[in-house]
Amino acid sequence: MSGGFDLHDELARGVRDASGAWRFIRLFAARYASPIVAGDGRDEGELRAAEARLGFPLPASVHEAYALVGRRYDLTRSQDRLLAPNEVGVDDTGEVLVFRVENQNVAQWGVPLSAVTEPDPPVVFRLDSARETERAWQPFLDRVSLACVEMVLSEWMFSAEMFADNRELDDEAIASLEKRFRRLPMPDYPFWAGPGGRPMRWFDGLGAVLRADGGAWLWVRAATADGLTAVRRALPGEWLMDQG
Repeated sequence: MSGGFDLHDELARGVRDASGAWRFIRLFAARYASPIVAGDGRDEGELRAAEARLGFPLPASVHEAYALVGRRYDLTRSQDRLLAPNEVGVDDTGEVLVFRVENQNVAQWGVPLSAVTEPDPPVVFRLDSARETERAWQPFLDRVSLACVEMVLSEWMFSAEMFADNRELDDEAIASLEKRFRRLPMPDYPFWAGPGGRPMRWFDGLGAVLRADGGAWLWVRAATADGLTAVRRALPGEWLMDQG
């Protein structure tokens, strides 16, 4: 899967700043999916039209993300959805510019309007919940570019057609995961479905990439069937896609 690409080291560079994030996304796509090419991004006319409709410029990092991978299904909307430029808009509170939604619109991500003039502003999220405290906007990641790294990793994870599996986590499985796999340098961030609980974390090892969702659920994508089997053996339990 990696072709000599060290995910840990490249991600460590990618989370430092916006330029590192765009570099990481390009390298990650080339090694793990397919290279980013002309036409993978939204064209300038679409972005200018969105800005004209909104009445203000998109933050520089939002603009860059759309221009880089805004049309790449596997990196932006295989599970949750990066909105098309003509769908980006201000939420019903008038406080946040929403640019991404969960696949059933259960959660939304966006940039606070108070920070919309910043080149790489923070990202917030909220749940569509009956409980008002959960519907309040909450911090997600402190930069749009970092949230785009998270988006690309997650959407790539869910774009797998084979060599992927998932399972529930318990304390024993979490301990084994942390012992047997390498923690990737993506900073902790909230599990949108369980705000206030354990954070989201990424790992790699045995030729696979793993995402732990708030200590509740584990997703894995491997390069080969053997790699996936090795992960299952390292973390024994009830894997949902395991037919053996």
